[in-house]
Amino acid sequence: MQEPGPVLRTVTRTQGANEALKTGEVTPHGFRIEFEEVPVLVSAFRRMVRELAYDVSEMALTTYLVAKEHGVEFTALPVFLARGLHHGVIQVASGGGIRQPKDLEGRRVGVDRGYTVTTGVWARAILRDEYGVDLDKVTWVLSGDEHVPQYRPPANVVPVKPPRSLEDLLRSGKLAAVLGARIDAPDVVPLIPDPTEAALTALRERGLYPINHLIVVRDEVLRQWPDVAADIFDAFARAKQHYVDRLGNGSIPSPTAIDRLNRQVLELTGSDPLPYGIEPNREMLERLVRTGVDQKILSRPVKLENLFAAGTLRLVA
Repeated sequence: MQEPGPVLRTVTRTQGANEALKTGEVTPHGFRIEFEEVPVLVSAFRRMVRELAYDVSEMALTTYLVAKEHGVEFTALPVFLARGLHHGVIQVASGGGIRQPKDLEGRRVGVDRGYTVTTGVWARAILRDEYGVDLDKVTWVLSGDEHVPQYRPPANVVPVKPPRSLEDLLRSGKLAAVLGARIDAPDVVPLIPDPTEAALTALRERGLYPINHLIVVRDEVLRQWPDVAADIFDAFARAKQHYVDRLGNGSIPSPTAIDRLNRQVLELTGSDPLPYGIEPNREMLERLVRTGVDQKILSRPVKLENLFAAGTLRLVA
C-alpha cells in the first residue's frame, strides 16, 4: 500500500485561484494539506519569515526575494496566487499642491508598512518607469517595520514618528503622498488620474500585470520529500484551472473585485490571467528583480532558476 505522504501545515488566504483546493474539490496527490486560517495574512508572512512557522505559506513576492537573499530557509514555487493593479495606490490630498508625479521629488512620501512591501515596490516602479520620478530624491516614510529584520533600507527611508498616522500626516501637509494605505476620504485622491485605465493601458501596451503573492515551502520539507514541490504545484495548478474555467464561463455566483479584475484581464488578453511557471512569467519576474536592485531592496541581481524549487523549474500551468 502506498504511503499517504506528508501532512503539510499550510497558510493561504481563500481566493479564487485556490478555493477548489481549500474546499476539497481538488485533492492533492502525494501529500495532504492541513490548512490553518490566519485572519491577517501579513502576520502569517512575518511568522513564516521569522519563525518558519508553516510547511507551506502564501508569501508576498518581494518579501520572499529579500528573505531569500538573507538566508531564510524556504524556497518558492512558481505558483502566483495574486496579482494587482497599482496605479491607484498612490494617493495625495486634493488641496496639497501635488499635481503630477514629478512633484514628489524633494518631498516626503508615506509607505504603508515596510519599504519592501510588494505594493510599494511596484508603485515606485510605476512612478520611475512611467513618469520619470527620481526615487532617490524622495524621502520614504514607513508606517511599520520590515518582515525580514536583517534588511537595512537605504538612507532616504525613515520611520514614522508615532503616534501620527499616514493619513494624519498627509492631511496636515507633512507628507506629499502615501503609497498603499488606501485612504477612503473625499479629500484624498489618486495621484494618477483614472488609475484603472492607466493600469489597463500598461497591461495592453507592456504586459504589466504585477505579481503580488506566490507560495513558499520550508527547505527541510523539500529535502525530506524531494518530489513534493511538483506535487504542491500540481494541486494548486488544478485548483487554479477550476477558477479560470469559471471566470471564462461566468459561473462565479458572487464575484469579488479581484474576480472581476481577473475576468477583465482574461477578456483583454484572451489568455489565463494567472499563469503559473517561470517561463510565462519570466519577463515580469526579471523586471521585478531589476526593480529590487534599483530600489536597493536587493543588493545584487539573482537568476530566476535560483529562486524556485528544482522540481518546478520547467512546470507550467
